[in-house]
Amino acid sequence: MPDPLDGDFAFSQPANRTGKMSPVELLIVSLALAMDATAVSLTTGAAMERVDFTATLRMAGAFGVFQFLMPLCGWMLGIWALRLIEDYDHWLAFILLFFTGANMIRESFAARGKDAPAPRADPTKGGRLLLLALATSLDALAVGISFALIGENVPRAAFVIGLVCFSLCAVALRLGQALRRAAALDRLGGYANAAGGIVLIGIGVNILRDHGIFG
Repeated sequence: MPDPLDGDFAFSQPANRTGKMSPVELLIVSLALAMDATAVSLTTGAAMERVDFTATLRMAGAFGVFQFLMPLCGWMLGIWALRLIEDYDHWLAFILLFFTGANMIRESFAARGKDAPAPRADPTKGGRLLLLALATSLDALAVGISFALIGENVPRAAFVIGLVCFSLCAVALRLGQALRRAAALDRLGGYANAAGGIVLIGIGVNILRDHGIFG
């Protein structure tokens, strides 16, 4: 069994893989993965009395770092098991993306009509921030496994995912302040999650198409 931490194996791409995404596809995946964190940032910005530069840097930074690390963790798990499932890896990648996306869509419908509670503590600090960052980045773990299965350049992809998440969360926090009293804010977050889930499922279908499943 190959060691996923071995440099020669872990940081080389399998020679027979052809599933690497284009920059546009990678950007779309990054945007989709950032939807949860963006929605949380938007709601947080609307709930807080004041969002300054330090708070923005803390929350956006934490979300971005976790979104960067999770695909790498998934990559290590995926590479470890890669040679055991080469004949059906594209199906596994599709299943992971499908259920991740479907869960995001389900959560968006479950959250509709519910008012987001005002935070009792500053969500841009301490353990609460870490929990939020972890909860909103778990989708990226499964996507990291999918990346390993299709031979994607995961360090590059993880960097782009983290950077996109950081940027969107920083903007969303400030936008949340501007929309603090907007009645449609919760629905906006739900629609963003649903859109992100649909995009992830679409990427999974495209992986199957690239492997000739649809003829």
